[in-house]
Amino acid sequence: MQKLNLQQRLLQKLSPQQIQMIKLLELPTMQLEQRIKEELEVNPVLEEGGDQVSDEAEMADKTQEDALSNIDSYINDDDTPNYKLYANNYSKDSTKTAIPFSVGIDFHASLEDQLGLRPITPRQQALGQYLIGSIDDDGYLRRPLENIVDDIAFALNLEVTEEELEEVLQVIQDFEPLGVGARNLQECLLIQLRHKDQEVKAVYNATIILEKYFEEFTKKHYDKIASRLGLEEDELRDAIEEIVSLTPKPGSSYNDPHSAYAEHIIPDFVLELKDDELMLSLNSKNQPELRISREYQAMLQEYVARKLDNTKKDKEAVTFVKQKIDSAKWFIDALKLRQNTLMLTMNAILEFQKAYFMEGDETKLRPMILKDIAEVTNLDISTISRVVNSKYVQTHFGIYPLKHFFSEGMQNDSGEEVSTREIKTILEECVASENKRQPLTDEALMDILKEKGYPIARRTVAKYREQLNIPVARLRKEL
Repeated sequence: MQKLNLQQRLLQKLSPQQIQMIKLLELPTMQLEQRIKEELEVNPVLEEGGDQVSDEAEMADKTQEDALSNIDSYINDDDTPNYKLYANNYSKDSTKTAIPFSVGIDFHASLEDQLGLRPITPRQQALGQYLIGSIDDDGYLRRPLENIVDDIAFALNLEVTEEELEEVLQVIQDFEPLGVGARNLQECLLIQLRHKDQEVKAVYNATIILEKYFEEFTKKHYDKIASRLGLEEDELRDAIEEIVSLTPKPGSSYNDPHSAYAEHIIPDFVLELKDDELMLSLNSKNQPELRISREYQAMLQEYVARKLDNTKKDKEAVTFVKQKIDSAKWFIDALKLRQNTLMLTMNAILEFQKAYFMEGDETKLRPMILKDIAEVTNLDISTISRVVNSKYVQTHFGIYPLKHFFSEGMQNDSGEEVSTREIKTILEECVASENKRQPLTDEALMDILKEKGYPIARRTVAKYREQLNIPVARLRKEL
């Protein structure tokens, strides 16, 4: 039995303007420039140029406000539904996209060009094109040939065998860049080595190592390899240098704008040190100042002056102008709010980490989390997170993401609160200066840190080492 219940609930819902404001706050400088250009294209009322602060401009603004107040009563003078007067220039499911900045040689197109130069049958050409389409951006064919046989049967209506595909794949594996079309790293490196002079001893030894002792090589069991192949230390070192010089991702040598986006780092803030004083500013060199078009303001003034007839055509025209002016005013105000929020947040970070910004010494970075800055600025933590995300600051010692200045804290043996980044810096220095023949284990690193006054557990050392992308001791071993 169905029942109808009437419930009253309080729900918190973001308005379209609030959603747009959040998106503006998240945008880094480069994408903000693009967003401003898009707004200038869709809103004819908005134009470039700073506000003219003068008595004439103030009078125009006052006249505009009077016109807008009169327009409200003018528009609402009939029974036109409100939804017909609402304009939204942005899709609710609009998403951020990265901005490609360069156009290089298309990787897959290059392979297809090379395929066209080979003396093969039309059938092999078709199979070759399908295989090339299955190669990923790194240059690997990761899908098994047996599965590709089924794909070709459905897509091209061709019955082929794995042997036939293998024959065509051998042709592709002879293309530039060397190593393309490989099914795994071992095959990729071997393809490159086999195009070198095998009479060179180092090349020959490197080929044997990859063919027979690939697993031992990846685990850096060099002593085992040397004993089994009867190699001297110098011979083993030369062979390993040959392998290391190879390209593990042949496709990465091409810049494919359709598969990846290379991103320029344009700092959002500029921090300068002048006379022992830190000077912070927003990087807005390429962002135009915006204002509302005087022509559209004059149009409204004309309406006030001559009292347009109460016709549907006039109402539609005035409604359009009002909506565009409201949208332009909101966008200009939103940009100012974004600027103020960014500066407020960055100034709080600057004050919190002043000792670090004066010298650029990472050991002077204080423990700092989003909550610390939120409390100083009286902003929500989610707002601070959006400001920090994808934003960069240019300092006198380099360009850094804002996230770089946030880290957790811990106490040293004297009870002083220190940043985990300070500990990571020490770890990096220890690994950089270690004997590569006998790299420092996590336990050894733990002991070093304890001697320096940082009592942390071995598993914590392992966690920090992984965050720094430092391999375990066994994989750092060198001859």
